[in-house]
Amino acid sequence: MDIIQYLLYVIQYLYQQNCWLINFICRYIPLKQWAFDDSHSPKYQKFKVDELPKVQIIQHEWDWRLLIPYFDRRYGVQIKPVSRRKECDIPEDCFCPSCGAPQPYLYRNNGKAGQLKCKVCNTNFSPDENRFARQFTLRCPHCGKALVAKKERKHFIIHKCINLKCPYYLHNLKKVDRADLEERYGKNKYKLHYIYRQFTIDFFSMDVSTLPKNASSLKFSKHNAHVMSLCLTLHINLGLSLRKTSQALKDLYNIQISHQQIANYCKTAATCIKPFVDQYPYRKGEAFVADETYIKVRGIKTYVWLIMNAACRSIIGYQVSDNRGVGPCILAMRMAFQGLKKLPENFKFIADGYSAYPLAAMESTKKFGKDFTFQITQVIGLTNDDAVSKEHRPFKQIVERLNRTYKASYRKTNGFDNIEGANYDLALWVAYYNFLRPHKHNKYKVLNEVEMLQGADNMPGKWQLLIFLGQQTILNMQKTGTAGSDRSCCQ
Repeated sequence: MDIIQYLLYVIQYLYQQNCWLINFICRYIPLKQWAFDDSHSPKYQKFKVDELPKVQIIQHEWDWRLLIPYFDRRYGVQIKPVSRRKECDIPEDCFCPSCGAPQPYLYRNNGKAGQLKCKVCNTNFSPDENRFARQFTLRCPHCGKALVAKKERKHFIIHKCINLKCPYYLHNLKKVDRADLEERYGKNKYKLHYIYRQFTIDFFSMDVSTLPKNASSLKFSKHNAHVMSLCLTLHINLGLSLRKTSQALKDLYNIQISHQQIANYCKTAATCIKPFVDQYPYRKGEAFVADETYIKVRGIKTYVWLIMNAACRSIIGYQVSDNRGVGPCILAMRMAFQGLKKLPENFKFIADGYSAYPLAAMESTKKFGKDFTFQITQVIGLTNDDAVSKEHRPFKQIVERLNRTYKASYRKTNGFDNIEGANYDLALWVAYYNFLRPHKHNKYKVLNEVEMLQGADNMPGKWQLLIFLGQQTILNMQKTGTAGSDRSCCQ
């Protein structure tokens, strides 16, 4: 047999084997689970975040003073003012929103119903509702139809594609179970149409380093800085409540101090330390892990957002909010991305299935471009039902353990009286977790070693040095013009 014919026979045989293997993989191995495209459950369908819409810029370049001679020269049509049989009731200051023609060229198109028509450009319009005031139109990226504003929420407007022939809608409609299709409102359990959320507030222009208000000064009238650092050690490090801290100071050191004064000391210390904790140059790895938990403020749920570096376990972003919306998530992400000019190459942002994280990532892409473009790796549920959850479950367990550690320090408070108290308590706890707490992960050393803190022999001395470092950070921020006048009380 000729060698060429033999090789051709081998190539055809291998090609048939490849076709058989591809057919087997497509039938029995669900590769789509990596992208969660096969998620049919109504429980998670509404958590999906769609891609950005197409933006069509509306430009109105018509001018009635140019259109009239153009029609006369091109078509031989002379456009003259409207010849009226009775007195005109159109206001003199009314003009065409499309070409700017004045009142003599306008007439009522449907009588007393209110619609006007321009004789120059044949545009129908209403004086009360000017559709030409819009500068752009949002369109569906799948079918190109204009989106319709359906609902207005606190910080965003929900736009929806209502085209029943949209390919995106028809593709999702195939996933709906027959039992839900036969039910009257069964399709409402699923997210079928394309949806876009247009935010009405710019979360990227807000100050993420805002300090608590009404902080007292460091001029002591009765006690001194050592007593203040003792209060911080007992309250933050040892996890005692304010009243137990007051009792411990009385029993151990014979220091008479009220629990309210201890709270004032904590608020002042948080005001000083927070800028240093937020501006510290943390090591930024290739994987960030985020999660949210809740606390109680006067019996009402308040949410705490935590973002940590999965490699060194440092908390690099945190936020307290009275809602679980996208805004606090964006602020926590901004704090985590401080100091980064662009994201690492193999960057991963791991979170749960909550839709706020993909929305925040989308807004970050819109604001900063391709250098901060990333996808959210969602670990859904408590069991590893898909390959993505199985691979990234250890990362999610890290941040869940962080939540339990914070809730253990919060439990002694039985809730806060106001959100400012929750803010300063979280700021002090993050400072303790990042700079003072020994970690088993780091061979029982602190996560971030500061040379000045190594010279202190005890924990009260380290708290005093942290307050000093915070004051120096505030001074540098004021010199560079990034701090407000309300921070001068901490000096």
